[in-house]
Amino acid sequence: MSCKELRRAGVLARVESGELKLANAAVMMGLSYRQTKRLAKRYREGGTEGLKHGSAGRESNRRKPKKFRERVLRLVGKKYSGEEGERFGPTLAAEHLASDDHVEVNAQTLRRWMLSEGLWSPARKRRVHRKRRERKEHMGELVQMDGSFHEWLEGRGPGGCLMNMVDDPGGDTLARIGSEETIWAAAGVLRAWIKKYRVPVALYTDWKNVYVREASRKEQLQGVVPVTQFGQMCQRLGIGIIAANSPQAKGRVEEITVPTRIAW
Repeated sequence: MSCKELRRAGVLARVESGELKLANAAVMMGLSYRQTKRLAKRYREGGTEGLKHGSAGRESNRRKPKKFRERVLRLVGKKYSGEEGERFGPTLAAEHLASDDHVEVNAQTLRRWMLSEGLWSPARKRRVHRKRRERKEHMGELVQMDGSFHEWLEGRGPGGCLMNMVDDPGGDTLARIGSEETIWAAAGVLRAWIKKYRVPVALYTDWKNVYVREASRKEQLQGVVPVTQFGQMCQRLGIGIIAANSPQAKGRVEEITVPTRIAW
């Protein structure tokens, strides 16, 4: 029996026990009242088996003769099978059977036959691994920024957030410790970086509302590009913000646990 028929049997069993009304059962099964009444009668007379479709277990009227199937599979095994990469798939095999052997068979039917006889198996498509991002060539061209929460004082004080900046090409690092990863914490460490080095060309951050945010429905309809307060600060300085889609994409800033220079 199919899952649908088993579900119907469960509903009709509740009708027979008086727990459920026939009208409510019709709504639950998505059927008309008259059709539900007919099914209830079949269930009353034959139980669960009475709900089975009349064609269940019968061979299809469109089923191909056994000799025809055997002939097709012999041809496939002899002419169109082989090692993986050399053998024909069902669609190509069906085309050659029709053109070369004058045997017409549906590609989907042939696919089922070939699978059952082990003459073909669908090749697994390997996921393409994302390409590693190449590092920039010049200092300040791309600086990675991230906030990391940890017991940085090893229990001798409150936990905090380390705002860390790492130069993508050279690995120069600068950080500040604060209580939270906020706009002002990000602005503070950026100001320290600019004072020590120079204004970076771009910052590489993650998708946090401190740095970037998704456009609201209204902004999408109006075609407005959302900008955070920190983003507005960076715009005035001519600094671009690039949001990484994964921790792996940020690279060094995720790998460094204790920075080499901490600005207090």
